[in-house]
Amino acid sequence: MLHSIRLAAELAAPRDEIYSMYLNAKTHAAFTGAPTRIAARAGAAFSAFGGTLTGRILHVVHGELIVQTWRSDNFKARDVDSILILTLLPHGRKNTLLDLQHLNVPEQDYAGISQGWEQYYFAPWREYVAKRSGKRASKSAKMG
Repeated sequence: MLHSIRLAAELAAPRDEIYSMYLNAKTHAAFTGAPTRIAARAGAAFSAFGGTLTGRILHVVHGELIVQTWRSDNFKARDVDSILILTLLPHGRKNTLLDLQHLNVPEQDYAGISQGWEQYYFAPWREYVAKRSGKRASKSAKMG
């Protein structure tokens, strides 16, 4: 059975910066604390956390949208790639609301991925942005 995940996180930086942080291997690795391979162009390969996560960038709209295939090493060979859609929305004058939709998540990885977004991405990303700007980090929210 395949599942969908919908989450949101407020990040204390403009959406162009959030977009660039995610799609730049150096800053992506800086906020996750793990090696990353990624580029801001359709067709680019993606890997993070030492190859635990892999995929390809399908579509980007600068500062607004990132769409990629995505799979973890917990996916079975017969599992289809999941699809990750990151929509970056302005939130106030200088913040971004990151709307995450993660589609086609297999049963065996649903709980890990659902919790992993906050633990491995949103929390460290908020800390990284807060340290750069001296602001206090905001919390994530489940969207339904």
